Amino acid sequence: MVALVNALPFVPGGVLLVEAPRGRARTEALRQLQEQARGQGGTCWLLECDRDEGGPWAGLSDLMTDLVPEVQARAPELVLRYDYELVLVVPELQRTVTVRNPTLTDISPEAERTRNYAADRAYRIGHGLIDLLDAWRPRSDGKPWVIICDNFERGGALVRQFFADLMRRRGKALNVKLVLAVAPGMGDLTRARFDASTPLQRVTPDLPADPPAPPVDPKEMAAQARALAPEAPDMAGLERVLPRLIRAWQRSDEPQRALLPLMQALSTYTTRGMYEDAILYGEAALANLERHCPEALDKRMAIYMKLVNCYAGLGRSAEGLQVAEKAMTLTDEPAHLYRWCYILSMFHARYLPKRDLALAEQYLEKGRRYIQQADLPLHTRLFQTAFNRNGLALVRHFQKRYSEAISLCNESFAELNQHLGPDEHLLHRSVLLYNVGQVYSTLGRQEDAIQMYTEAIRMDPNYSEYYNDRGSLYLKLERWAEAERDFLKAIELSPPYMEVLTNLGQCYRLQGRLEEALRTLSHSLDLLPQQVIARVHRGQVYETQGRPEEALVDYDVALALDDTQGLVFASRAVLHYEAGRIDAALVDLDRALTLEPEMADLYQNRSVALAELGRLADAERDLHTYLRLSPAAEDRPEVEQKLVELQARMAAA
Repeated sequence: MVALVNALPFVPGGVLLVEAPRGRARTEALRQLQEQARGQGGTCWLLECDRDEGGPWAGLSDLMTDLVPEVQARAPELVLRYDYELVLVVPELQRTVTVRNPTLTDISPEAERTRNYAADRAYRIGHGLIDLLDAWRPRSDGKPWVIICDNFERGGALVRQFFADLMRRRGKALNVKLVLAVAPGMGDLTRARFDASTPLQRVTPDLPADPPAPPVDPKEMAAQARALAPEAPDMAGLERVLPRLIRAWQRSDEPQRALLPLMQALSTYTTRGMYEDAILYGEAALANLERHCPEALDKRMAIYMKLVNCYAGLGRSAEGLQVAEKAMTLTDEPAHLYRWCYILSMFHARYLPKRDLALAEQYLEKGRRYIQQADLPLHTRLFQTAFNRNGLALVRHFQKRYSEAISLCNESFAELNQHLGPDEHLLHRSVLLYNVGQVYSTLGRQEDAIQMYTEAIRMDPNYSEYYNDRGSLYLKLERWAEAERDFLKAIELSPPYMEVLTNLGQCYRLQGRLEEALRTLSHSLDLLPQQVIARVHRGQVYETQGRPEEALVDYDVALALDDTQGLVFASRAVLHYEAGRIDAALVDLDRALTLEPEMADLYQNRSVALAELGRLADAERDLHTYLRLSPAAEDRPEVEQKLVELQARMAAA
């Protein structure tokens, strides 16, 4: 224990990794560490991060719960600005904080929710909260922060990512010290989550494990579960007690009653794109069902459907396909089969590494027949048919049969408009319009694509991604003001994400607004440093500003991430040449021409480097290649004069 207590004075922005058996001894050691931090004048939190105890946001939820009252009192505009992130992480805030910009994905009824958020959107939440802490810190008391996370390896996926990103992005600037307590053997995996630049100290104190716990009283556990129900009169309360409710029912004499709260957790976190955490609830729900009610087909299918969505969202397509194929073998009911036909078609059309569009189409046709055979209300039949045809439109898009894809989406949209009420299935209608816009964009019909995105925005005005995509089209058309407006709106409507910041930075760069471009691209790279496009764009900004060494760093990183970028090799070659590193410039130009052999200007550039290195015949050859590739080049007279000069030099040699 002495080793642990004495380990506290590590650097701000650093991590202390405590690897010891979980139990009372470790908890007591962490409490002593907390008291030591407070005694040194710091603010210290001891957070329980076990997902089984507090759900996917365990630990982070308690941190935010503690901070929000003071933030609300002294900087209420920050609670307003980060309302979405706070309400998701601290569900009880739903009772006092209203999210300003809910999307149709957030508010559509379960039966109409045809889109889950992507996994990336869930990861944005943590970045938004880091920005909140960054904005709040200058207004707080200024004391050092020490955050102790117990059972860190048992925490939710997004909580573990949050703390890794916090220390990388703002650990030092915010004067944060982080202590992570993990079980023996979990140190290496935990270390791997943190950026290599994050200082990390590791200790393994000799602490005893707890003796085996006495068996719990199943009836008492059932009583605890029943007692939790009055605490959850609404969704906010239910979400807060779900982990304890699940745990209590699992350990009770009625373990089958854990199934419904497990399914509730699975559904909630799948919709939000929290797929890693949702899968754990789904697998537990499936195990419960297998043990207690294996014949409950509807529940089984509901679990399978959510699990398949999670696997697809995480790119684990083989596992998702296995579940979907198993589901098809368990029933002959058309009301189930049409859904699985659609899922299987999407796996073969978009999720699996190798597409099989013919098989995807076969599944869609089978699914349409099952829709016709199923006993469905008219509005459900119409909607499911439109959903199926939307899938076929995607297949046609991949087959480059674009006009058919557009017709299918337009026909489905018209059918829904004709037979459904004006407020029914708005989410799917907006998706249909968006899909048409994507096809138009692929065809280069940018104005038509913009019109479709605009119609989708009218239906779902708070969906950030629609604005980002429309802004990208304005950017291609060099309509800078409209692009900037859409990118800024996209940023306003979502926790921060790199794509829109990179796009906005490029918009500024192309207008010559270099300082704004640099600030925005740096913000994007702050979220995720390993971005190729943002690195290249920022390197171009530095180059334009006359800051070659900083540009070189960004080009180096971009090429380390993706060495197939001929133009970036060419840009780096120019920097090497201007710095007098002719050999290095030539190496980069050779690589650029291997990747872009038809780019005439590169031959002319390489001829300059070759001539300076005395390789005159090679320089002559490159100039002839340049003229062959650019027979109408405006500088043809100058190039021909260079050839004469080269030939004279070779003759003199």
